[in-house]
Formats: sequence, C-alpha cells, structure tokens
Amino acid sequence: MASQSFLWGLAKQSLTAGLICLTISDRYGCVTAVRGSSMFPTLNPHSKNSSQFELDDRVLVEKFCLTKYKFSRGDIVVFCSPTNYKEKYIKRIAALPGDWIDLPSFETVRIPEGHCWVVGEDACSLDSTSLGPIPMGLICGRVTHIVWPPQRIGRVSYRVQQ
Repeated sequence: MASQSFLWGLAKQSLTAGLICLTISDRYGCVTAVRGSSMFPTLNPHSKNSSQFELDDRVLVEKFCLTKYKFSRGDIVVFCSPTNYKEKYIKRIAALPGDWIDLPSFETVRIPEGHCWVVGEDACSLDSTSLGPIPMGLICGRVTHIVWPPQRIGRVSYRVQQ
C-alpha cells in the first residue's frame, strides 16, 4: 500500500513539474539548437570545419518580445518557415515595417506593415532574399545568449547589417 502511495505522489509531482516547464518554455523562453552555418561567424563558428551536431551552439530564445512585437534591426530571431511551419530558421533582422531594402537585382522594396526582412550572415543563407518579407506572426522569439558549448557561453552580438 505504501508503494502505491509513493508512486502516485511521484506521478503527481512529475506531472506538475512537466506542466511548469511547458508553461515556461511556451511563455518566457527556451533553449534551441542552431543547425547549419547560415549565421556563421556569430553562431556555429566551428560548423565550417566540422559537421558534427554535438558542436552546434545552443541558444537562449526569449519570448517577452512577442507581446508587442518589439524588435530592432540587428536582433537575431527564430521564426517558422513561411512555406513549412515545421521548419524553424534563425536569422538577423535587417529591416522593419516601412523600411526600404535594396535587392541584388537592383530593385528597391518597401517592407509592408506586419513584416520584417531577415538575413543570414553566410552568403548561401536561405533568408528574405529568397523568401521575401517574413510576417512578424511567424517569429517565435529573440536569441539573446549562447548557452552551449561552455567556451562560447555569453551574450549574442548585436549588429546591424549594412
């Protein structure tokens, strides 16, 4: 009888802890792995030399910015792909609603309301150059810190693209 009581108590505590963790990761922040080299050299600087996922940076993604969509040029954000909601990308915001962008095709485009222009730091990055302006509603959060690997722990550099 005592073991049943112990197991029931353990199950309740585990469920409570799981719900608390889920709420925190959904509302306030989470840790996400960065895959690929599109944000090289800011994120995954070792990815050019190695394809091992153990070396991928893990970043802290804060979600307080989502309440009023408070973003700045230079912020690194995580967003869902406009073409496949299961895929997530990490890119830097280069332009906000109302800004003008000069495209490589010698066109100038104005960013519509409710959208932003995101760019990767690698020349071969899949970003707004190929996807177009990204709806702000697809943004999942802002990257603030690198939390893994230990030698790279620290704040992410804030830089406005030229």
